Amino acid sequence: MSFVTGLQCRECGRDYPQEPLHVCESCFGPLEIQYDYDAIEKHMRRERIAARERNLWRYRELLPIDGEPRVGLHSGFTPLVRAHRLGAALGAKELYVKDDSVNHPSFSYKDRVVSVAISKAIEFGFDTVSCASTGNLANSVAAHAAKAGLECYVFIPDGLEQGKIIGSAIYGPKTVAIKGNYDDVNRLCSEIGDKYGWAFVNVNLRPYYSEGAKTHGFEIAEQLGWKLPKHVVVASAGGTILPKLAKGFKELVKIGLVEDTGCKIYSAQAAGCAPIIEALHKGTDVVSPVKPNTIASSIAIGNPADGYYVI
Repeated sequence: MSFVTGLQCRECGRDYPQEPLHVCESCFGPLEIQYDYDAIEKHMRRERIAARERNLWRYRELLPIDGEPRVGLHSGFTPLVRAHRLGAALGAKELYVKDDSVNHPSFSYKDRVVSVAISKAIEFGFDTVSCASTGNLANSVAAHAAKAGLECYVFIPDGLEQGKIIGSAIYGPKTVAIKGNYDDVNRLCSEIGDKYGWAFVNVNLRPYYSEGAKTHGFEIAEQLGWKLPKHVVVASAGGTILPKLAKGFKELVKIGLVEDTGCKIYSAQAAGCAPIIEALHKGTDVVSPVKPNTIASSIAIGNPADGYYVI
């Protein structure tokens, strides 16, 4: 059963049907999934969730697929680890780390968003999936495409370290290295998706893909005994996770699964690639692109697609 009512532009509010679209034709704003929350509230209960498999699909009412999920059956529900000694060192009475390094099959948070995107690509009838990536996303897309039996292309910056390339190559995708950084790769992929009709998980399927990031928030709340945390620190690269984490918390409040106790959310970036943090410090909502200069390649995105919404 699907509770999705369609897509809506975040900026002008124009409605769209549930199709592989990501940009509003009127104002070029990003599109967002809309749900029937009244129906979800009647259907989604703590005891029903508790009886389900420990993966991200235990929250399926708040995820944008219509039928049974085809991939991601072992993704999500990662440990929330109590970090006693780190908490003591930082002066925090109670500190937890959400350990997404044990996501299956590619050992990064990307398995959450890709599980949703690939499931939706199958429902839309795509036979080829693709992505622009600095490594982790490519690994996940390649793995999920192999599981689903789909053709796969991954586009990466030509300076990417060998270890991350191998992580994708073992699944047999067609890997294309582009001279430039991630932002150069992403611009090219936008053109390729239009020309060849491929499903780019972080381009034309972005509204569906990004909804998978909400499962961070769903799991944290459930693992804390259906309570919201007081504070959350989120690493920001393209900026997908933080706004979706906030949306996930708000949805749990809206359908009555948690009480709104006021959770504060903070963005963190690498010092050598911090366009969002720089905008916050300047007190502006305009994110000025930067040229990445950091060894933290997974978050080295100088022009974050969702930077404005993080702010």
